[in-house]
Amino acid sequence: MPKITFIGAGSVIFAKTLMGDILSYPELANAILSLHDIDLDRLRVSKMVAHKVARALGAYPVIEATTDRRAALDAADYVIVMFQIGGYKPATVIDFEIPKKYGLRQTIADTVGIGGIMRGLRTIPALLDVCRDMEALCPDALLLNYANPMAMNMWAIDRASSVNAVGLCHSVQSTARALADDLDLPVEEINYLCAGINHLAFFLRFEHQGHDLYPRLRELAESGNYGRRFRGLADHVRYEVLRRLGYFVTESSEHFAEYVPWFIKRDRPDLIEKYEIPLDEYILRCELQNAYWEFQRGQFEREDMEIEVTRSEEYAARIIHSMETGRPRVIYGNVINRGLIDNLPQGCCVETPCLVDKNGVSPTRIGPLPPHLAALMRTNINVQELTVEAALTGDRERVYHAAMLDPHTAAELDLEQIWRLVDELIEAHGEWLQGFEPGS
Repeated sequence: MPKITFIGAGSVIFAKTLMGDILSYPELANAILSLHDIDLDRLRVSKMVAHKVARALGAYPVIEATTDRRAALDAADYVIVMFQIGGYKPATVIDFEIPKKYGLRQTIADTVGIGGIMRGLRTIPALLDVCRDMEALCPDALLLNYANPMAMNMWAIDRASSVNAVGLCHSVQSTARALADDLDLPVEEINYLCAGINHLAFFLRFEHQGHDLYPRLRELAESGNYGRRFRGLADHVRYEVLRRLGYFVTESSEHFAEYVPWFIKRDRPDLIEKYEIPLDEYILRCELQNAYWEFQRGQFEREDMEIEVTRSEEYAARIIHSMETGRPRVIYGNVINRGLIDNLPQGCCVETPCLVDKNGVSPTRIGPLPPHLAALMRTNINVQELTVEAALTGDRERVYHAAMLDPHTAAELDLEQIWRLVDELIEAHGEWLQGFEPGS
């Protein structure tokens, strides 16, 4: 049976989802689940949940839990990374509160933007530490990365490690389901092709029984008669982007609003109101998740508490199942652009359909994207590239440059403000961002 290691297993709710997905396959029901986290209390609860999930599914896995990462990785076949370096407090709060002093507001701050840059600088060194352990202890294992900022992380892994890795997100399949709901069609009957970069990929085709669905989506955009699919939030931004660019983007409206210079402007509160942009959304989300965790922990610790398990839309278990059994599947993965998308930089991280079978994860060549979509993606790729370079070299100048070229940051702040903001953030993050030379 394969050994599946969870790095960051203290993310109990998400770990529960992935463990349920894995153990729901009979061929994986006896797998070895090795759980690792630095938080001993959360790790204890995660192990308890793993046993409850197994019982609910009638599975008999071997369940291990350890704070020793090397022990967890030793002889692993698959490594699932799902950590958030620095946590909600202090790191994420810092990423929101200090930019606010400069008038720079964010919604999620985990992909690009000044928050995404800082998160990348915190995460990449920790991720590469995992990769170095994998090179020594399980060099043939597949790393399944869920940690954001996805594109930066995957790019850095490719630059600095020999580990075989794929980045996983649920934005493509979740958006397909949301659009099917808007169109009142079964998502199982929808055929689509999507490509781009993580959180900024576009549906190049969206069809039902051979018929193009884009005319109907454009009608919805004009009428405003579309649903609130993402946690009850409005989807005005993405439908406006459809009207202007002709294609539908995969990541939610609150995410997309901070990847571009068009929607969040401190001197235009009317835009915030018109598009219902939820500023500080991630802060609120973290607070709700923390409160939910405290409630769930009490539930999980009850001996008589039974867990209900339903298979999710996440790709990790499907990949493992296909590689173990040879059953072919198509998933959307974040992989390195080596001849996959012609008009995006070679070597950057792209999101494309991938065939998964006994041979592993095989990305599909897309060719050129519509030129205006590729141009938009390159504005975000610039930030990713400079952040990765900063993380790998410790060059503080590259952090300034990444922030200067970030579309949202540059639209709101002048150069002096950007440099002061970067300096203040690096100082506030302290030990999380060691190794950068002081600013001049």
